[in-house]
Formats: sequence, structure tokens, C-alpha cells
Amino acid sequence: MSQERIWQRFTFAERLSRFAVFLGFAVALSVSLRTVEIIPEFLLDAPTQIADLLKRMWPMDLAYYPEGIHHAMMETLHIASLGTLLCIILAVPVGILGANNIVRQPLLNWLSKLILVSSRSVNTLVWALLFVAVFGPGALAGTICIAFRSVGFVGKLFAEALEESDPGPIEALQASGAPWLSIFLKGYWPQVAPAFWGIFLFRWDINVRESAVIGLVGAGGIGMVLDTSLNLFFWDRVSVILLSIFTVVILAELLVTAIRKRII
Repeated sequence: MSQERIWQRFTFAERLSRFAVFLGFAVALSVSLRTVEIIPEFLLDAPTQIADLLKRMWPMDLAYYPEGIHHAMMETLHIASLGTLLCIILAVPVGILGANNIVRQPLLNWLSKLILVSSRSVNTLVWALLFVAVFGPGALAGTICIAFRSVGFVGKLFAEALEESDPGPIEALQASGAPWLSIFLKGYWPQVAPAFWGIFLFRWDINVRESAVIGLVGAGGIGMVLDTSLNLFFWDRVSVILLSIFTVVILAELLVTAIRKRII
């Protein structure tokens, strides 16, 4: 008599591995909850506090926008735009050094990757605190903060785009004896230009959002106005500021999407 075969979705080793993963998540969650120290009374009272906060925010003080918000919002957009442009100036050479198919020097590749990782590993607010301490509060610190934070993002994606280039045109230019600059402009750039402009626009969109936050630590822009209103408990002004930030972010997203459709 043949033994009946039992179908199982996972083997014993797979079930054991899945159990180990779930157990690890459960242990990490329990340790995190103990570290966070959630106070049940505050958690249960949160809906009441939110309702009270929304009540204080309404009606909005729309008359405050022309005198207190518009200038700061324009400064925020300028910080994002200038920071992105400065980032491009810094990120392009670093990205070229990080592309293994262009620069075949392991030391330079490693140095480039170190710069890119260092830029991305430090949070925007930490960069803002650092540059506020160096340059003082204001838009200059915010602009340099945005630039340094963006170098890692733009440089890494630009280097990857260069490494994915078709080597055929490059080899043809090299065989004809073209100088390096001509090889880059005629061989690499036409292939990576759409990706480059897409990265540029995407990073600018991100920087508009981050520029609205760095003002909370004194790096200029709408964040400083928001911080002042929060400290003075002007909740009707806070609601107008938040609405302004939300509107600008949505408009920036629509603008970037429309431009990307035409470029890519």
C-alpha cells in the first residue's frame, strides 16, 4: 500500500525561518515600546487634545498672510531653489568621480562614495543646526544646509545613471581620439540628460518641503514664522501657515510632474 503524500506549503526549515523572523519583530517591538515609554493617560487623552487644538485653529487668521507669511514663504522657495542649484554644482563632479566607468581610480571612487554617504547620513535638521551655528540664523544657513543635504542624493543617482550608459558611443569616441571633455559631452551627457533633469526636479520638490522645516531651528523661511506662532500659541496663525505650506507643496508637485512629462 502506497503511503499518502501530504502537501505542505512550506518546509520545516522555511517555517522555522518565518517563525524566527516574526519572533525577532515581536522582540524588537516590545523593546521599542519599553524604550518609548508610552503613557496610557496621555494616549487616551490625545483625541480630546486634538479636538481642542483644531477648535483653537478655527477660524483662520487669513489677514496675517500678507504681513507675516508671504515674505517668509518666498524666502523658503528661494532657499530651496538656490540650495538645489548649489547642490548641482557640488554633486556633478562628485558623481563623476563616483562613476566606475569614467574614473577608474578606486581611491577617488571611494572618496566620492564617502562624501555621498556622509551627506545622506546626516539629517537635514542636523545640517541646519550645524550651519546656523556657523553662519548664524537666516536664509544663508538654510541654503547651504539644503545644498549639503542634497549632494548625496543627486550625486549618487547621477553616478548610477553614468554607470548605466551604453558603452558603444563612448568606445567610438575614444577610438577616434576625442578628448575626455568631448567624450563626456557627446557620449555620456546625451544618455544621462533626461535622468539628470528628472533628478534635479525631484530634488527641488523635496527641498521645497524640507525648506519649510529647517526654519524651526533658525535656518530661515516659513519655519521660523511657524516656530514663533507655536511659541506664542497663535493657533489661528498656525493654521494659516500650515495651509500655506500645504498649498505650496502641492503646487510644486504639480509643476514638477508637468515638467517631467515634457522632459522624459
